[in-house]
This record gives sequence, C-alpha cells and structure tokens, in this order.
Amino acid sequence: MSRSASRQLTLASVPDSEWDAIAALGFDAVWLMGVWERSPAGIAISMRNEGLLADFRRTLPDFSPEDNVGSAYCVRRYVVDQYLGGPEELAIARNKLAERGIRLILDFVPNHVAPDHLWSLEHPEYFIQGTQEDLTRDPHSFVSVNGSVYACGRDPYFPAWEDVLQLNAFNAGLCDAVIATLGDIATRCDGVRCDMAMLLMNSIFQRTWGDRAGQPPEVDYWLQVIPAIKKGNPQFLFIAEAYWDMEWALQQQGFDYCYDKRLYDRLEHDTAESVRLHLCADLLYQEKLIRFIENHDEPRAAMTFTDQRARVAAVTFATLPGARLFHEGQFEGRRVRLPVFLRRRPDETVDQNFQQFYHALLETLRSKDFRDGEWELCERTSWPDNDSYLNMVAWCWQKGTDRHLIVVNLSASRSLTQARLPWTDLAGCFWRLADPLQKTVFDRAGDELQTSGLYVDLEPWGYHLLHCERS
Repeated sequence: MSRSASRQLTLASVPDSEWDAIAALGFDAVWLMGVWERSPAGIAISMRNEGLLADFRRTLPDFSPEDNVGSAYCVRRYVVDQYLGGPEELAIARNKLAERGIRLILDFVPNHVAPDHLWSLEHPEYFIQGTQEDLTRDPHSFVSVNGSVYACGRDPYFPAWEDVLQLNAFNAGLCDAVIATLGDIATRCDGVRCDMAMLLMNSIFQRTWGDRAGQPPEVDYWLQVIPAIKKGNPQFLFIAEAYWDMEWALQQQGFDYCYDKRLYDRLEHDTAESVRLHLCADLLYQEKLIRFIENHDEPRAAMTFTDQRARVAAVTFATLPGARLFHEGQFEGRRVRLPVFLRRRPDETVDQNFQQFYHALLETLRSKDFRDGEWELCERTSWPDNDSYLNMVAWCWQKGTDRHLIVVNLSASRSLTQARLPWTDLAGCFWRLADPLQKTVFDRAGDELQTSGLYVDLEPWGYHLLHCERS
C-alpha cells in the first residue's frame, strides 16, 4: 500500500477502503502480526546468521540490510512500533475495525524476549540462567548480556533461537510481570495469539529446562495468567499456537482457541480416512480449534498443494466447525513465504482464478448455518467392489432452512460414495442442490435422499459444496 501511495503509510493512514474490503469478505477479526517494537540487538544477531541471510536472499534477490527490520517474535517492548505509527495510530486502526464489527488480535510471546528488553537489566531472575562454562561450551544456546549469562529461547526439539532470551515460566515474579503486561495489552486489542503457548505448561517446561528452572509452581502458568486477565476483560480472547497434540490440554487451561496443526498435517500427508477420524472428536473440542492451510510459519498453500488440491483443502478447512484462519496473500495465490524479519516482499502475479474462488467461498461462508448452525459428520456408504468411498469425507450444516452439504475427495483417484444426510424431513418433495463455487445444480428426489443418500462421483481432489433447499 505504501508503494502504491508513493509514501510510507502507517496504521492511521491505511485507506478506509482497505478496512471496507476486509469487512466485505465477512471477517470477524484481524490479526496484525509484528506491531510491537522490534529489537536492534536482535537485528544485529540475525545479520550474523548465514542461514537467515540465505533465506532473506531467496525471498528477495535484491535484499539489502535495510530490509531486515527484526523478527516479529523478538520483542524489545510491548509498545507499538513507531514504524507503524505508535500506540495512538493502533488505537485509530482498532476503532476503524470496530466500526465495521471486526475485532483486533495482536501477538503475545510468552516464552522469550529480545536481549535488549528492559527485564534483562532489571530482572535477571525472570530468565533461565547460564554460566560462563555453558557459554564456552555452547555459544549458540547461551549469550552474555551485561555480564550475565542467559539461555537463548528454545523449544525442546530444535536448536535455540539465538536472538532471544529464555524466560523462566516457574518464576513467580515473572508471572506477575506477565499479567501486568497482558493487562496493558488488553486495553489495546480484543485478544492475543500466544506464540508457542504449550512451551509454558509445567510438564513441557520442566522437561525442557529441568533443574535450571527450579521447582514447578503448584498452578500452571496459563491457569494463573488467563483468569487474571479475564477477570477484568471477560470477552478478551486467548488463542494458542499449539503443537504436539496439546490442544485439549490448553483448552482446559483457559484458551478460547488452539491451532489445529494436526488437520493441516493430515490434509498434506495423510489419507481421507485420517481426516474423517480427526473430525470424529467431540464437537465442543472442535469448536475451539483454529483451522488453516497456510500461515506465516508454513509454506504458502499454493506451493504445498496443487491447484485443484488447494481448492479442496480450502473447502475442507473453511467449512469445518471452529475458527478459520486465512493468511494475507492466500487469496491471491502467493507462493513466496515471507520471513518475519523482512519489511517488504517480492512482486508476484495475482492468480485471478484463485482469487475469484476464495471470494466465492467467503461469500458462501456468510450463510447463517455456517455461522450459527449445527454441524454434523455424514456417514458414507458404498457397495461391493468400491473401496474408493474411503477417499471421501462428508459433513453438513443446518440453521433453520439454511443447509449445506460438503463432500470432498481427498485423493488423486476418481471416487464414488453414497453420502447419507442426517436430516429427517427430506422425503415428500424435491431438493435443489446448488454449488455456488462450481456453478453446478442437481435436482434430487427427497425420498431417495432420505432412504439411500446422495450418490456422489468426484474426480481426483474434487468437491461439492452444496446449498440444499426445497425446489
């Protein structure tokens, strides 16, 4: 937008037409990633990392040091960066979103902070400590800051992140400071997406840091933090970036929504049956999941999935219960994943067909049944010598007279099935089944639908997203 305007735009100067366009697509919330003050120390560290520099140059062949504005997850202060206009302009942008019925989500990074965060000077007890011996032995996992040795942030399965310091989730003083920080953040937005939220759980934190962390508190980190914030802000949303099948545990600790990474992995690597079994989980659990096929950590969907497969993956995640996360650029079919350090991205040609598909999908999702209706997984049946029905998954939505049936073929083979509808009022009339995305219409007798179900024949990676109404 800045390039189009030939001037640097900030949050307050984003044209109203941009917010209008988001509202017109039916979104409930906007997550702005990277609004907090970036770290000069973190930038300097990243510019010495050859792996990151290679990633920057792959993304921007004409990369220059000015393009690296620092990681969005290396936070120096929870103050809106002046590059974006500071706190006052965030407030203006939030008001503009609120006028359009859209909530604002920001990031909170509980596991670590930048090396030049004020806590590293004033509260060394908030951090996992190291020794000079640790620093000599493993300089990639420990760092010296103002004479103190700190552990770099990490999760237990990957090398340390060298540009951040590891906070100690077991420190009572840190917990109080986090509650104060989040209390201030809660005055600026309507919810937070908590980076790597499971790392702060007692069981995981102790397994990661052992004796360095000290004794675990009697009450888990999130069981202290979330109720303290919700007490004064009951509608404030907590969203967990969650991995390792910790979604249920995090929901029990107070999170309103958790990433559904397992669905993403199954859509990318596994069978339709694995997806169906995933959708057999308790509905109350599923309604607190965030479905996606793209975010800033994953490759672009247009790179992960082939053209038709990308469409069926989109129909799948977008029509399931729970929240649906769409990544900026996903609609246009962007293929380059942008590192969170960079201030600009390469030019890419918009895929007009993909954009039209997504706009039609989002328009369909505005139906009352998708927003407020009842969701149900549908039974698939078959006949002898037809195993292809196992490639199919079907589900439906209903809110009064608003009904949709979704059937997807999650395979590279033509597949057939009978999809059994759970509705008991199908008989005695004809039904029109219209797919607004593919502009197809089918008329079927209700008696047949009631007794046998809907016969479905789908090409590889095919789908039906059918609006069902009496004809």
